[in-house]
Amino acid sequence: MQDINSAVETLVQSSNTYFLLIGAIMVFAMHAGFAFLEVGTVRHKNQVNALVKIITDFAVSCVAYFFIGYWIAYDTTFFSSASELAANNGYDLVKFFFLMTFAAAIPAIISGGIAERAKFYPFLLASAVIVAFVYPFFEGIIWNGNYGFQSWLESTTGYAFHDFAGSVVVHGVGGWLALVAVYFLGLRKGRIKDNKLIAFAPSNIPFLALGTWILCVGWFGFNVMSAQSMDGISGLVAMNSLMAMVGGILAALWAGKNDPGFIHNGPLAGLVAVCAGSDVMHPIGSLFVGLIAGLIFVFLFTKIQQTKKFDDVLGVWPLHGVCGAWGGIAAGIFGLDILGGLGGVSFTAQLIGTAVGIIVALVGGAIVYGLVNKITTIRMTEEEEYHGADLSIHSIGSVNQE
Repeated sequence: MQDINSAVETLVQSSNTYFLLIGAIMVFAMHAGFAFLEVGTVRHKNQVNALVKIITDFAVSCVAYFFIGYWIAYDTTFFSSASELAANNGYDLVKFFFLMTFAAAIPAIISGGIAERAKFYPFLLASAVIVAFVYPFFEGIIWNGNYGFQSWLESTTGYAFHDFAGSVVVHGVGGWLALVAVYFLGLRKGRIKDNKLIAFAPSNIPFLALGTWILCVGWFGFNVMSAQSMDGISGLVAMNSLMAMVGGILAALWAGKNDPGFIHNGPLAGLVAVCAGSDVMHPIGSLFVGLIAGLIFVFLFTKIQQTKKFDDVLGVWPLHGVCGAWGGIAAGIFGLDILGGLGGVSFTAQLIGTAVGIIVALVGGAIVYGLVNKITTIRMTEEEEYHGADLSIHSIGSVNQE
């Protein structure tokens, strides 16, 4: 009997490790989606830079999170023997891999907002600092109970802040950090002609669409595998993700008036918003969350294109920042049992937790980008920007420069 129990325990542990490993690989693959979404949106002379940024940001994020960020968030380091690290089929190592792909999504999100005029190495430095300190600070508060914030919320409102898969922790923080970076950089050259603000059209809709498809597929690993174990897996999370995704598509189709750029960002808006409450909402509630997120993105991105204050190339602030905030708040609405949800959430707690996430991102972003900008200029020169990041940074001229 003892041998049977031991075998079952080993099987369960190895299954959990494999389950989380598949999730980590799926979220890792999403970074290709970030890359192609940016490649399809920026002008031809900046496409190579978009690809290089995403993969190098991932590498820098991995190292920063391995040595500092994961320690800050979960009080765990890897300075022990390989035999100790490999215990329980290496589940703890795979957990790091999974959560690291979340952390690396922060610079990938920011990358889309700062495209076409940001210097390469200064923003790599900023990415390292953000993933090492800013992101894990808030991640640890929400997902590890650090500093007593969740306990305080629970005693004050009755429930802790609920963010199952990172609407606020990942996407919201990334989007509001991007807003700060975009503010520091200012408008791209050529956006104003004859005292009129013009928009640059996406350079490659097929690449943009490919990026969206990769992200949509990987997102089911992002959300479902956030359970982090086989016994926590829920078909409800998958169904809610699906319904929010199609809700975002339909809203963007209508509000965006058949524009392919809006249509392919619509599902991402819905998926961003559903992350927080995907484990507690009813599928019909998730559909409404996605519909509203799609409308938010189209409306705000259109407004951004008409202002001279911000030049958010991919619209990452409305997509990740605002839709992420909406997702955090929506979990406190559509997660309530009175609206068909599973309950266990508080609107007040969701509102406070979301606001704190935004504050951490804005303050952290102001400190990081402010310091980096003082140490070294974060904006390319006018000549470098004119020639494009591909030629100016990577010494590769594009086939078709604009």
